[in-house]
Parts: sequence; C-alpha cells; structure tokens
Amino acid sequence: QVQLEESGGGSVHAGDSLRLSCATSGRTVNDYIIGWFRQAPGKEREFVASISWSWAVPSYADSVEGQFTATRDAAGNTAYLQMSSLKPEDTAVYYCAYNRGHTRVSDPANYDAWGQGTQVTVSS
Repeated sequence: QVQLEESGGGSVHAGDSLRLSCATSGRTVNDYIIGWFRQAPGKEREFVASISWSWAVPSYADSVEGQFTATRDAAGNTAYLQMSSLKPEDTAVYYCAYNRGHTRVSDPANYDAWGQGTQVTVSS
C-alpha cells in the first residue's frame, strides 16, 4: 500500500509562487510516476503535471507548461510541484497521486493511490 501526503498549499496573490510537496511512503514499484491534479469548485479533476521516478521525466498539461515545474527527490521520497506566476484561475485543491507505470499519465483512472489534497487559493 502506498501513502501520499501533500503539503505546501496556501493563500497567495496573483504573480506569487508556491511549492507543493508530496511525500511518498509504502511499497512502490521501481519506476513509478507521481502525478499532480487539481480540482476547482464545480469542475472536474484535471491533470496538471507528472514526474517519472527513475528518470525524472516530467510531463505537463498545456495550461501550465512553462509556469509549473515538477521535480522529485528520490532519496527523500518526495515529489515537488513548483508553481510560478500564479493566477486566480489556478485556485483549486491540488492532489498528488501514484501511478504504477501506466503511460497515459493524464488519466486519473491510471492512478492507484491519492493524497488528501492541499488547497491553493490565488487572489487577484
């Protein structure tokens, strides 16, 4: 069983930056993927970014390309999502999730475990 715990959310102003963390514990496969998703009120959960654990290969949604950066610290079993130039439309609950290696990283159905979520609120 894999457990994930997000941290780092908060309330910021437009243009500010935040870094989210996702601490992973439990029994993982060798080359898993950590995905980041977000869900705004009244909207479906959407893919934001992902990072492969062995090779640290990131993938991004078009909406955040160049604005968000996904990284990981393998030794610390922690993934990060650096968010820059935040906009009010980035306001959402952000989740990290564990994927055992399914290549369609943008599909929430391919993730086997989820964190509890962390709120990010961006005011104008």
